[in-house]
Amino acid sequence: MILPESKTEIVRHSNKVVYDLGDKIAKVFNENKPVSDVFNEALNLARINEADIRSPKALEVSQVDGAGWGLLTSKAPGVTLEEKMNAEPQRFGEYLEQFVDLQIEIHGKTSPLLNRQRDKYARMIGGLEAINATQRYNLLERLDGMKKEFKVCHGDFNPSNVIVGEDGELYVCDWAHATQGSPAADVAMTYLLFALKSKEQAEAYLDLYCERADMPKQVVRQWMPIVAASELARKRDIHEDFLMSWIDVFDYQ
Repeated sequence: MILPESKTEIVRHSNKVVYDLGDKIAKVFNENKPVSDVFNEALNLARINEADIRSPKALEVSQVDGAGWGLLTSKAPGVTLEEKMNAEPQRFGEYLEQFVDLQIEIHGKTSPLLNRQRDKYARMIGGLEAINATQRYNLLERLDGMKKEFKVCHGDFNPSNVIVGEDGELYVCDWAHATQGSPAADVAMTYLLFALKSKEQAEAYLDLYCERADMPKQVVRQWMPIVAASELARKRDIHEDFLMSWIDVFDYQ
């Protein structure tokens, strides 16, 4: 993959840089990113497209000159829902309704070939060194006792990953963590992501989702220590204390 000189950097993370190429988007990963993860994200996108979920399409996976591997996707022109929420805080409630309705729509879909959520969580918790063996055992026991479901779950559903298209439609990007599993677990992850910035917004999100999806809040809260532990296993460090508090705050029964 050869990136044009006209490329514009959108965002930079520890393991990747995302570029706007005009009519396409390129994610360029550093050399520490396993090649299999890059191909898996492209495969996830293909399966999400087949599930009839509005999202970019994977176009190419290849090495990038002078860097690691890159993923080229189509582009949904527009702005993120996060940008709209920040620009018009007085309309947060309206935008939150759109966000929740979209997530409920996604949770109504199935994709039998996606990786299984509980297998991913079990693997991540089993290898988590930040907690002791007793805590790992309790978390894995809790995971094993949760209801088995097989709905499409984004795994990182937050307003920065929702594009408000120029056509008025909402599109969802960044499917690297997509699995098939429990919508309540996906909601727990979104709640944690909101809570990192605003506890008030997190509670507003949870109230609205549970009301519209007719889901008990207690079920979402049962998933929270599992989700927090899996996020901690990603070793991003920046929110370690916050995530540990969610693991420690719940009794394992």
